[in-house]
Amino acid sequence: MIVNVSEAKAKLSKLIDMAYQGEEVIIAKNNLPLVKLVAHKIKSKRKLGQMKGQIIIPDDFLEEDEELNDMFYGEEE
Repeated sequence: MIVNVSEAKAKLSKLIDMAYQGEEVIIAKNNLPLVKLVAHKIKSKRKLGQMKGQIIIPDDFLEEDEELNDMFYGEEE
């Protein structure tokens, strides 16, 4: 189904229901198709800990490194 923008404004709820039910709804401007209205698909929940055991964080990870500080902030005089 192709509808122009002005008609889509007036019938948005109906068009949303149609797209949700699986019907193809295309919105056009001056009879030129611009966008397709599609139902949103919910992604599955993220699972925490998927990389457990695959990444090793060193014990000194949070300690400052003088060489890095010098590169970012310049050497102290």
